Amino acid sequence: MKLRWIDSKGVTERDLGELSALLQRTDGFLWLDIPEWSHEAEALFANQFHFHPMAINKSRNRNHIPRVHVYPHHEFIVVHAPEIGTGGHVHYLELDQFVGENFLVTVHGPLNPKVPLEPALRETEAAVARMDSGWLPSSPFALTYAIVSSIADRQAELVAEIAGEVGLLEQRVMAEAEEDPQEFLGQLFALRHELLTIKTMAEQGGEIYRRAIKLTRFAPPDGLELMNDVLNQYETVTHISDSQLRFLIGVTEFYRARTDTKMTIAAERLAVIAALTLPITSLSSVMGMNVIVNDSTRWISLIILLLIMLIISFVLLRWARKQGWW
Repeated sequence: MKLRWIDSKGVTERDLGELSALLQRTDGFLWLDIPEWSHEAEALFANQFHFHPMAINKSRNRNHIPRVHVYPHHEFIVVHAPEIGTGGHVHYLELDQFVGENFLVTVHGPLNPKVPLEPALRETEAAVARMDSGWLPSSPFALTYAIVSSIADRQAELVAEIAGEVGLLEQRVMAEAEEDPQEFLGQLFALRHELLTIKTMAEQGGEIYRRAIKLTRFAPPDGLELMNDVLNQYETVTHISDSQLRFLIGVTEFYRARTDTKMTIAAERLAVIAALTLPITSLSSVMGMNVIVNDSTRWISLIILLLIMLIISFVLLRWARKQGWW
């Protein structure tokens, strides 16, 4: 756990033993960042911050959707950041935030065991780097704004990366390149899943902040403005991911339509072949045993039979051509 005190003089790291005293001060605010849940963190939440037991329980367990609970002097907000895994799977990196008048507490996780801790710390470490370079947040709302804005930026960047991949696949579709349909459709649907997941994260995050803005009473006017800006960022990511998703669906449908057309044409040609061979097969099965025998062959009958087969084939081919089957 990292405890930092932020005031007009700058940012300083503090010992956890100073937490009680720092909570009483009004000349700045503290930021407690908890990379992983622990019993020590739970004790601090209950005894020092006096958070609601329901919020503590939600922070202890994994949340599959964003959440917001607003209390008289602080609010509990759960958001998710995306992390692209293998096979198009998108991991949900959970970030829990307790935002008060003079404090911000951030809790990372719980995480999927397959996901390392470093991606989950990406946004908070970026905020630390900004503060080390001279940036000084004016309030807990300014700090949480910087963190959540980084999450929204990350979502927009992933949508841009996916858009580039979709563009390359679209070029291959329009160029009618020879593709393995199963593999190519797998790539298209994997990108579709990634886009849909990011859109869902952004859409749900926007709804959470819309509700938080309505319910929060202790935030200063500039804090509410920052929350509104986060809402707008989430809405922007939702709109661009939705438009990109529609484009990807169009590319997928175009490719599937062309593939289905090829399969239909192949089926029609097979049907023509079957129609041509059926009468010939029937005729040869009935007449063959009477024309070709073990001891001798009736050549005149055989020639007549072959001519009849050719005439039937020609007539059927011409009829199929007139019908536009080939």
